Amino acid sequence: MSNATTSSAADQYVPSPGEIVRVRQRHYLVEEIVRSRRKTDSTIVRLSCIEDDAQGQRLEVLWERELDAEPFQGEQWAGLAKDGFDDPELFASYFNTLKWNCVTATDPDLFQSPFRAGIRLEAYQLEPLRKALRLPRVSLFIADDVGLGKTIEAGLIARELLLRKRARDIVVSAPPSMLLQWKDELESRFGLTFEILDRDYVKRIRQERGFGVNPWTTHSRFLISHRLLIDENYAAPLRDWLGTFRPGALLILDEAHHAAPASGQRYAIDSRITRAVEDFAKRFEHRLFLSATPHNGHSNSFSRLLELLDPQRFCRGVAVEPAHRDEVVVRRLKEDIRAVGIPGFPQRDVIQVDIDGLPADAPELELMSLLDQYRILREQRLQGQNKRKRAAAGLLITGLQQRLLSSIEAFARTLAVHKKTAQRHWEASQAKTSAARTVSPASLDLLSSSVDYDDDRATFSEEELQAEEDAQFEAASIASAAEASEADAAEQWQAEQRLLEQMTRIANSARGQADARVRTLLEWIDRNMCPGMLNAQGGRAAEWNDTRVLIFTEYDDTRRYLVQQLQQAIAQTSNAAQRIEVFHGPTSAERREEIKRAFNAPPEKHPVRILIATDAAREGLNLQAHCWNLFHFDVPWNPSRMEQRNGRIDRKLQPRDRVCCHYFYYQQRPEDRILQVLVRKTQTIREELGSFSQVLDARLASTMKRGIRRDMIAEMEASIAREELDPTQLKAIQYELEAARQRQDALQQQISELETLAEASRSSIGLNETLFQKAISSSLRLLQAPPLQPLATSATSTVPRLIFPALDQRQGADSSWANTMDSLRIPKERGQKPWDWRRDSPVRPVVFQDPGEV
Repeated sequence: MSNATTSSAADQYVPSPGEIVRVRQRHYLVEEIVRSRRKTDSTIVRLSCIEDDAQGQRLEVLWERELDAEPFQGEQWAGLAKDGFDDPELFASYFNTLKWNCVTATDPDLFQSPFRAGIRLEAYQLEPLRKALRLPRVSLFIADDVGLGKTIEAGLIARELLLRKRARDIVVSAPPSMLLQWKDELESRFGLTFEILDRDYVKRIRQERGFGVNPWTTHSRFLISHRLLIDENYAAPLRDWLGTFRPGALLILDEAHHAAPASGQRYAIDSRITRAVEDFAKRFEHRLFLSATPHNGHSNSFSRLLELLDPQRFCRGVAVEPAHRDEVVVRRLKEDIRAVGIPGFPQRDVIQVDIDGLPADAPELELMSLLDQYRILREQRLQGQNKRKRAAAGLLITGLQQRLLSSIEAFARTLAVHKKTAQRHWEASQAKTSAARTVSPASLDLLSSSVDYDDDRATFSEEELQAEEDAQFEAASIASAAEASEADAAEQWQAEQRLLEQMTRIANSARGQADARVRTLLEWIDRNMCPGMLNAQGGRAAEWNDTRVLIFTEYDDTRRYLVQQLQQAIAQTSNAAQRIEVFHGPTSAERREEIKRAFNAPPEKHPVRILIATDAAREGLNLQAHCWNLFHFDVPWNPSRMEQRNGRIDRKLQPRDRVCCHYFYYQQRPEDRILQVLVRKTQTIREELGSFSQVLDARLASTMKRGIRRDMIAEMEASIAREELDPTQLKAIQYELEAARQRQDALQQQISELETLAEASRSSIGLNETLFQKAISSSLRLLQAPPLQPLATSATSTVPRLIFPALDQRQGADSSWANTMDSLRIPKERGQKPWDWRRDSPVRPVVFQDPGEV
């Protein structure tokens, strides 16, 4: 027995140095063999582990005594070609797909996401990606100008981090009105599905999975509005999900300047959103901030914002060092991009549309004159009153004036509220049943401004918003009303009442009629969009051409008035019922997407030609695909709002070389001189300060807070015209942020370097349209389905189109193909039945190039 064992040990296989063997359920590299002088003794084998969790770990064994020692066999080459060789094209597709999926996380200059994005990219858009990949943890601030594609740049980074396994979970926080745009862009451009985490999502998840489930654990990619970050109902579960620190988590904070403290004091005072972002940002491994306007002119506020992004580099109250800033900030302006020859950025023409030759008793002129007289009377009465009462009176007149400048319709309704409230208060005062009331100017914000797109009230119904406005007008009316107990009160009240009665009579008689602006607008439509519209005498309806126009107004009353006037005017034109669309705050999310798709569709495919919008559409909508004409029916008193309106059509992918932004100017109305200088100031700010009009907004608001005073027109004109940034603020912006801006020479060099890197990445990865198309066709062949078939190129598109086989209709097809095929159909209309939609919406052709459409 002993001899047999010895003989077996002597004849057993012993590895050689350099071989890989499997011992004790691990793989080792054989480093040294020590043979015994006696054949009966075991061989000593010294090994080094090659597995990831014990790499380099030493082991010394008696080879013949190990129970499971064996050589590593590797691939079974003996079976190669046993069943024959694959078709060369099929094998090439298999090899290419393997290559495309063998991504690397070690080379920061090897880009992958640009070749997996459904959009035609410009080289300048790769700079944030390059800078992000060179950071061990992404802490990047994309401060590019409005319309340069910050969403696309953020999507490239997110997709690249996912490909490199550096990110697993992504949370995007944005203003409420931007969430749908983010969802659409990330899904259509990058194939990334995000859930909007809101009340409806939480309700649905609790119904499906139980009340105790944390909604943040149900998906890996979320969109959430800024305001919900400060709501503990959503913030607490987010905190639990993130823990102290969540590896592989990415935070994208859009409009990041909202998180900056507004105070310019030595240590800027944090707001609720500042504290919330600070709490959450530190729990994410990667952070990406986006804003075209990150600097509000206060150094401490800017340094605090950068501290939220990267507390290791920046600290509030400490000057921002250029070397640290340049590592994390990307800043380019539209004018510089255009100057170096990048296509897709149009020139903007701001066109003043003059209105003159009106009779002296024209309602637009007469009402403004009477309102100014009314203001003077009230100021005389309130001369000795307290500051709050005078402020409420000033805001009331400002609110009435802004609505009159918008439309007689908006003015008439709010005037009726004021008149009725003043009358009721006077009668109660005579009966000694009323008490003086004071209100804070902050509670009367809707008198001098419309609802901001990031305001919770932006989603109110028309009735709710109207009730809120009326309540504020009532409060201001009561706070500044005449008291029967005051000396000469009756005489003063009678004088004010006569003016109110006169304005009410004129406004009510004119509110349903077309004013001079409407008549001028209709003439422009007749001349540029629907020739013969104004002279239609029955018979054949006037035909529309392909021109589209976007019309902005500030108030819903004016929006309703405009819709009514235009619908009457175009009633005799072709397809009149489908020519006008409306976008305002209460427009549902689903309806917003329908309007956006319709307005951006080729004119021959959708009849809509006119989009009337309130300021709810001035952010979060790209409307430039087939529209290059915009009208400001009323001029906002805030330069930022006007710039944001213009940005709906003046942005990347605008097919025209020039866009036209029109506004109306009454030559005979002195107040319009102030509106004219505001428009010019908006242009000057854009040309000299880029995106920093909001830095001056507060100072211009201070000039305008008491309304436009006829006795001070010249002084107000001069004040607005000479309004500039404080030298200290300008110096801070130039040093701390604009110094990071890539000027034209540096930008040209940067673009050249990025083009070289992109080409090198494309060559390394080997992903192109032709190979990708062949890979899909090969996959279809394996499913016994026909490959992609080319479709004849249409006159409107030069991009090759291919027909995808209807896999969901094949007998025995996997049911999951139905959802894939549905994604190739046109979007389902609101209320349309799924089966009707599938029947009437055939699968559309696929393309492998960006067609350049929005």
